[in-house]
Amino acid sequence: MKTDIDLATRRQTAKDAKAALLEKAKARQNDPEVQARRAERAAIAAAREEREAAKRRQREEEQAERQREADAQRAAAEEVAAQSAASERERLIAQALADQAAQKAKRDMRYASRQSRKN
Repeated sequence: MKTDIDLATRRQTAKDAKAALLEKAKARQNDPEVQARRAERAAIAAAREEREAAKRRQREEEQAERQREADAQRAAAEEVAAQSAASERERLIAQALADQAAQKAKRDMRYASRQSRKN
């Protein structure tokens, strides 16, 4: 019987302790000091998020700038390659025309030489 009373007393004591802890937690939630700390932490977290968002935007802008520079360099390289190909093509055409003119001159000289031998 003493065990039953002891058990009931321990249960009641534990129940009272839990109720006291719950009341204490509820009282802390309404405490202005706790609310001020909670607001301060929220402000710090908001400021941190804002800084991170600003850093993210800056990184994105820098990446976009690097991409624009790379595109500009690529376009310039393509332009130089196109000009180089065009100048090479023009050089080859000029050389072909010069070769044709030289061949014509040789042919004309041979023709003139034959004509002079006939006369």
